[in-house]
Amino acid sequence: LEDGDIVNIDVSPIFDGFHADLNETFCVGPGVTQKKKDLIKASHDSLMKAIDACKPGFFYRDVGGIITSHINGCGFAVDKTYCGHGVGEYFHCAPNIPHYAGNKAKFVMKVGHCFTIEPMINTGTWKDVHWADGWTAVTKDGKPSAQFEHQLLMHESGAEILTARLPTSPPLWWEEGAQPGAATPVL
Repeated sequence: LEDGDIVNIDVSPIFDGFHADLNETFCVGPGVTQKKKDLIKASHDSLMKAIDACKPGFFYRDVGGIITSHINGCGFAVDKTYCGHGVGEYFHCAPNIPHYAGNKAKFVMKVGHCFTIEPMINTGTWKDVHWADGWTAVTKDGKPSAQFEHQLLMHESGAEILTARLPTSPPLWWEEGAQPGAATPVL
């Protein structure tokens, strides 16, 4: 990693037989361009807009329309390869939650459902490729990508963010209390 890069860190712990899943994109050093910062913020904001719409009876497929509308307005592309998913005693289980508009996902949100939303947002093409390690995913055109993910539990009143940032978490650069010139927590 070099000054000016951005990196996504995905954490997937297992505790007492239950899985959890979250990720954030971070800036590496102070030399991150405004375009990359805009990408990071657009990714974060699209996730939060989708979460705000979640309630019992909401179609999982409609998450993609909310994310796509926001991201297209920011001039970026939604990666169509990856999706949110159910999580609990099993990891990456139903329901699948595509993050792009016009998807054919089935099912509606119900009280007790535990799932993730994790839009991957790209500056260029929505397409991606995997490195030879079989795990690392990068954009097909080599341009930057950002992602944020939260794990949610559905209640009658809406979605509880189980992986919410803590009051002690460092603020993102656009949040109150961030240091002037900060660009998300810097590694």
